[in-house]
Amino acid sequence: MSTAISSGAGLELKPSAQREARLGVKILYGGRLRVLLALPEARPGFSESDAAWIVESLAARFRAKTSRATVELAGRGHAGAIRAVEQAMEECSKVWDSLCLVVGAESYHHADTFMWLERGRRFAQPGIRSGFTPGEGAGGLALMSAGLRRRLGLPPLAIVRGARTAQEARLRESETGSFGVGMTQAVLGAVAGLELPREAVDIVYTDINGERYRSEEWAFVALRAPTAWKAPGYKAPSDCWGDVGAAFGALGAILAVQAFARGYARGPRTLVMAGSDSGLRGALLLQDPQVS
Repeated sequence: MSTAISSGAGLELKPSAQREARLGVKILYGGRLRVLLALPEARPGFSESDAAWIVESLAARFRAKTSRATVELAGRGHAGAIRAVEQAMEECSKVWDSLCLVVGAESYHHADTFMWLERGRRFAQPGIRSGFTPGEGAGGLALMSAGLRRRLGLPPLAIVRGARTAQEARLRESETGSFGVGMTQAVLGAVAGLELPREAVDIVYTDINGERYRSEEWAFVALRAPTAWKAPGYKAPSDCWGDVGAAFGALGAILAVQAFARGYARGPRTLVMAGSDSGLRGALLLQDPQVS
């Protein structure tokens, strides 16, 4: 694993479509390829059978090219891709030549989904105080150990310092709302390898989308983990993208990587946070590869 990762834990991250295409040529030499999918949670307009069809269709494509590839449904909802990264870290800590592709995809654009959101007063429109704007998107991350990266001659774009998921017991329908317990556990797990407060997080990307439940949750998390970040502010890409659901974890990581690469990151450490309706909470800590 990378020497830049404390306690010897970490992955090299490369979220570029062109690089992934070149990776495919290099990696299908017989090494193991694990594809971890993050898809929407079951809801009107997207069923369990829809999710199963996507997994099998993608698996069939890979089977046509290599017998060493596996496709799995790793996570669901907003935090699904972070759960997939967590699994990828476990995989690469055990199998040095394993390449993991984490792919998150989302689309709310189905009539049944729109009606479901309207019934729950979650669709942003006049008269709804805390609704969100549905969006769609997809993102992919390629993760591997430092040893495999060097063998393939690929430069690192970011280092995963930590990825952790947890379960929130107080869901959206709870009378009390969330006290941020699950998300705090995820955040503290992701930053466990940092020397705080010296290495505190510089910027947070979150899937907060205008719904009051998630905004209140953030307030409790900021209070529960004050040493994790240099300042308790955040950036919410939903302001520009709309809510991209299961694609957020991957797309949020890509935002961080581009900020590192282009030199406008606020600092060397970025935290990506997301929460699924089911209660799954995830935090992903990325570090600029130029920082040792």
